[in-house]
Amino acid sequence: MRSYDLSPLYRSTVGFDRLFSLLDQATNVENAPSYPPYNIERTAENAYRISIAVAGFGDADLSIESKENALTVRGEKKATDDADKREILHQGIAARAFERRFQLADYVQVTGASLENGLLHIDLVREIPETKKPRLIPIGGGAPKVIEAKKAA
Repeated sequence: MRSYDLSPLYRSTVGFDRLFSLLDQATNVENAPSYPPYNIERTAENAYRISIAVAGFGDADLSIESKENALTVRGEKKATDDADKREILHQGIAARAFERRFQLADYVQVTGASLENGLLHIDLVREIPETKKPRLIPIGGGAPKVIEAKKAA
């Protein structure tokens, strides 16, 4: 499979860093982890949700860490006492340990996480500081100022 170097485009574009990161990750398919499956959805203009399928994992088995522009989700099943007493005839639900990393765009913060019906939902919001938001510059209106030149004596 071909690999494309998109790094020159990072320097010549503004605001598309997330798009190019996704393209980089999509072209590098052989190294991409496929477990556990996940969805990324936009829930509002500046709000997002990552939903990860973690069937069989409980709250104590999962950890979420947000550091700088990276979000790391780890899952590891804790051994139970009655696991030795059971004999599994068919194991279709994967219970292997995993680590899933997501690159977050600038100013994206994790606002919460919940586990329901085998899905881990992580809510994100993009809060741009006031100093970084675009602002309108008023154009001076009215009559132009006339500067009179003095005659040379």
